Amino acid sequence: MTPETMQPREWWHRSTIYQIYPRSFADSNGDGVGDITGIISKLEYLKTLGIEIIWLSPVFASPMDDNGYDISDYQDIAPEFGTLADFDRLVAEAKRRGIGIILDLVVNHSSDEHPWFVEARKSLDNPYRDFYVWRKPGEGGGLPNALTSSFGGPAWTLDPQTNEYYLHLFSRRQPDLNWENPKVRSEIYRMMNWWLERGIAGFRMDVIDYIGKEVDQSIVTDGPHLHDYLQEMHRETFGKRDVLTVGETWSATPGSALLYSGRDRHELSMVFQFEHVTQQWDEIYGKWRSRPFDLIKLKAVLSKWQYALSDDGWNSLFWGNHDLPRAVSKYGDAKGFPIESAKMLATVLHLLKGTPFVYQGEEIGMTNVPFSKIEQYRDIETLNMHRLHLDSGLSPEDFIKGANENGRDNARTPMQWTSQANAGFTSGIPWIEVNENYTLINAERAVSDEHSIWNHYRTLIALRKEHPIIVYGRYQSYLDQHPDVFTYTRSLGSQRLVVVANFSARAIPLNLPNELQVAGRCLISNYSAIERLKASLDLRPYEAFAILAEGD
Repeated sequence: MTPETMQPREWWHRSTIYQIYPRSFADSNGDGVGDITGIISKLEYLKTLGIEIIWLSPVFASPMDDNGYDISDYQDIAPEFGTLADFDRLVAEAKRRGIGIILDLVVNHSSDEHPWFVEARKSLDNPYRDFYVWRKPGEGGGLPNALTSSFGGPAWTLDPQTNEYYLHLFSRRQPDLNWENPKVRSEIYRMMNWWLERGIAGFRMDVIDYIGKEVDQSIVTDGPHLHDYLQEMHRETFGKRDVLTVGETWSATPGSALLYSGRDRHELSMVFQFEHVTQQWDEIYGKWRSRPFDLIKLKAVLSKWQYALSDDGWNSLFWGNHDLPRAVSKYGDAKGFPIESAKMLATVLHLLKGTPFVYQGEEIGMTNVPFSKIEQYRDIETLNMHRLHLDSGLSPEDFIKGANENGRDNARTPMQWTSQANAGFTSGIPWIEVNENYTLINAERAVSDEHSIWNHYRTLIALRKEHPIIVYGRYQSYLDQHPDVFTYTRSLGSQRLVVVANFSARAIPLNLPNELQVAGRCLISNYSAIERLKASLDLRPYEAFAILAEGD
């Protein structure tokens, strides 16, 4: 237990997790699609950065309707990514470098090409029929109810062979599994143990808050049996092993997060919550029309979660992932102060309490992609929403603007390795266009520059391993109503860490309360080192620093 919070120490508390979207990371064979061999070729890069855990987005066999989040065989690898032998080699090579691999577990739904669903749709009495959620047509032959898909349109599709509707809360090619069926759960647990025995370090669980759905009551997330299922999963699979489990839970609140990850719950290590993401979406058009950035609201959300999980549970810390826009484009200033603002964002996030996640390319300051027409997009959600929002009155120009700000393809353009053709991602034609700024923003250039964003991330990752106060120190926010500055402290024993960050492109004069007027060692800064804080200071654009002070 830690002395101040009585939280058990876990091996992943001091680690930083790096998410790889395999399709866009590194292509080894020139087919334009990233692959497992390409990932292996970059393990030294990740080791040098200080990464100890890789979260691998799905590499399972899939028709790729949703880029691998539609799985047709849970125990095989998609041919475009490689083979099971390649995967085993990845696990072994990563482990040799002190890196664990966690897999993306997608068990709310499968692909419609999974053998279970192929069988299920054959007849009403097929043994696999109850592996999925079926309902008879509603009144007048219509939909069973008004549930909608996250990708737009109804969540029900009529299967003509049996004249019943099946549920799909995402693409119609992603039928929802029926978690009420114990045979489904047993098959999933068997599969999970099969992967754990291959030496993986755990799972990230896709939309796991959906598995307890009760569709007849129109309950999608946080159903009454959700936590029963997760506790059973824990007992039957990873509970016996020292692994990491992270649940994607868009519905999570600080209270419900403890139901997943409280020390006495026996469910998951931590969850992803998205309150800091969704608070910036439009009430009508969602993420396709952003609200103006509001730092006061962002601070309020981040602080709320820091306080709520201060003594129990554990926070996941992230700005981006494969579904979200690039951090420096969303929260920073990708055009005016790209380096300073990217370093500032990293400083603020990595010095909070929790486990930081770095999405591929974030560590070199990759930005959103400026597509100009819908034909450039590949994401199924964007393509579906384009049609629906135009039908509802949004102009094509406004939609493209929204997609360029918040669409999922922003995170999915190829990793920018070099200034060579296709950013060094592939020798072929990439599956999606490379961001045109790759000649300026690329890993080769960043690694060789001691003042780069990459080296700033490397320092932060090392500091977390070196200083227990960063891992376990108690969080306290200050100047909560300041519209431009985020200030907080971490405290452990006699130590205090003071973090100050300017979220503005303007110089900001700042008056500090007495308790923040400290002297100590500057652990990190994106300008010159500051070792003493007085009553007032002038922050430069996007300036951020952290001072470690020793108490009496």
